[in-house]
Amino acid sequence: MQIAELGSHHLDHLYGLNEQHLVEYQDRQLEVRTAEAFLQLQQCALQAGFDLQICSAYRGFERQCAIWNAKAQGRRPLLDAQSKPIDFALLSPEQIMQSILIWSAFPGSSRHHWGTDIDVFDANNINQQQLKLVTDEYLIGGPCYEMHRWLMAHAHEFGFYFPFQAGLSGVSPEPWHLSYYPVAQDYLERFDHLRLKSIINCASVDLKPQLLAVLPQLIDQYVSFVAPIPKTS
Repeated sequence: MQIAELGSHHLDHLYGLNEQHLVEYQDRQLEVRTAEAFLQLQQCALQAGFDLQICSAYRGFERQCAIWNAKAQGRRPLLDAQSKPIDFALLSPEQIMQSILIWSAFPGSSRHHWGTDIDVFDANNINQQQLKLVTDEYLIGGPCYEMHRWLMAHAHEFGFYFPFQAGLSGVSPEPWHLSYYPVAQDYLERFDHLRLKSIINCASVDLKPQLLAVLPQLIDQYVSFVAPIPKTS
């Protein structure tokens, strides 16, 4: 990776290249205001009978790139929108790219770069080793269903919401993915596709030609198109 050749930019935390906006929180890294708000949400959830825990928080550009490249090379499984395996060998490069995008952001575009977004589960009912982060775990009968229902009703009181919802986002629905919208919304408005294009150009990203060929459309679909933030009274 030759990211250093780009020089620094005051908004590079939007693309996972700067960690100065983060603080340590329970062995994770979160944006400072997000950490404060999540502590309050976590304590309230505990009173409601849920052990709200984080299984994924901040991921830097290089970590996201490693996930992306592993899937692009067939070293990690590809899943369809119903979480069923896809046969990697049957896909063209463009189809591989689109298959990865069902569940994984391309490097530089993940909301996990911001430190405002987290994946959560109910540790009262499932441990992190058992957790697969699939939709069934958050539906009726799943170990995280009741927690998810509670979060749908109360997360907004602490500044959190679910950005990936059916029909309201380009990314497949993720009932485990919470976003601290008072900060995330500002980050989204500052997101610059030209800066991201420069970053990808200088990085060792698989499927780079396919990504760059449709980058503005991908940003529109997978970065900009998210569920609207809750209305505040």
